[in-house]
Amino acid sequence: MTTVDHTPGTAAAGRSPLRGWLAVLAVTLGIFTLMTSELLPVGLLTPIGSDLDVSEGTAGLMVTVPGLVAALSAPLVTVATGRVDRRVVLAVLIGTVGAANLASAFATGFTVVLIARFLIGVGVGGFWSLAGGIALRLVPERHVPHATAVIFGGVETASVLGVPTGTFIGDLSGWRTAFAVVGLLGLTALVLMVCLMPRVPAARTVTFADLPEVLRGNAGLRTGIAVTFLVVTGHFTAYTFVRPVLREDGVDGGMVGVMLLAFGIAGICGNFVAGALIARRLRATVAGLSLVLTAAMSVLALTGTGAVTTGALMVLWGLGYGAVPVTLQSWILDAAPRATEAASSLYVSAFNLSIALGALLGGAAVESAGAAGVLWIGALLAFLTLPLVLRRPCRPGVAAGRAGEEPKASGTPSGLDRS
Repeated sequence: MTTVDHTPGTAAAGRSPLRGWLAVLAVTLGIFTLMTSELLPVGLLTPIGSDLDVSEGTAGLMVTVPGLVAALSAPLVTVATGRVDRRVVLAVLIGTVGAANLASAFATGFTVVLIARFLIGVGVGGFWSLAGGIALRLVPERHVPHATAVIFGGVETASVLGVPTGTFIGDLSGWRTAFAVVGLLGLTALVLMVCLMPRVPAARTVTFADLPEVLRGNAGLRTGIAVTFLVVTGHFTAYTFVRPVLREDGVDGGMVGVMLLAFGIAGICGNFVAGALIARRLRATVAGLSLVLTAAMSVLALTGTGAVTTGALMVLWGLGYGAVPVTLQSWILDAAPRATEAASSLYVSAFNLSIALGALLGGAAVESAGAAGVLWIGALLAFLTLPLVLRRPCRPGVAAGRAGEEPKASGTPSGLDRS
């Protein structure tokens, strides 16, 4: 790996902490917009499909396409832009996403929407993989952990609140309005980044050779990627088609947005609960969220008693999924503390590939087995994480920060040994 010699935090030295935090908030708004853009169709599949004359299964491609593209673009953009000012790269990516959402809002056919979704996938993968380490360059070193948490909070908040809010707007004013609002939000983030972010020269260049190297010999990282794949694929197999799931359970169309909003509020609570637990109980937290997701989706597949029971199960589901991003990101960073950029790139790829595969699998299942089928598949995949999580704790092997760097000997178990 080629390296430009910068000490973490040096780039932020001498700058106003307030200006640095404003830049962090601009990046957070950007990543919130990106993730909301990727998942926005989840709550709007039925009206979009009806308006553009495609089935709900076909409409699910609006989630599959950006997920697949993001999985590829995360490492590609990281490598291709290795020497480019990070402010420029992030601004171009968020601007592209804002314009793509506006194009979707005015699209007259499904093909135009899919092209726009392709561009959104490029933005999501590239932005997320670079934004994870940007706090080092924006705020003083003592503020880096909190700033990083705020930036990743944009991912979590989008996952649990962006979709419900977009669905609510879509139910009130139409799905095109929801896309237009997110598009304007992306352009707002672009303006704020240009105005508030300093120049951020590349501190380190990642090569393609670093990506397999960071996985080789690091059982903890491989386990984290596998758990991410199963949990996120299972969740999105069912959640992509949550609207037909809720309608089949007797929920009125006008209440779907309210249900998803309850899901989102529960998800925020799950995020905070997980944040309090992972410092000492990382492995147990991952096992717990897997059990909660399994239980929520299984019982939801069995019941058909109406809005109250369904709403309670949606809250339980939201609690479980709200814990996923912060918990799995912590697992990845614990597993590869000296290769965070390369490991994060792999994690972003796995996360987004799982979103795409979940939507694709759910589309096939909903066409052949109905709404209950996607819930059973989601529950099964979540349950399959337990043998991985509960087996003997594994310690990282090669988690080098540079290609060919030998791991330092340590008598202290990795964070993955936490119960």
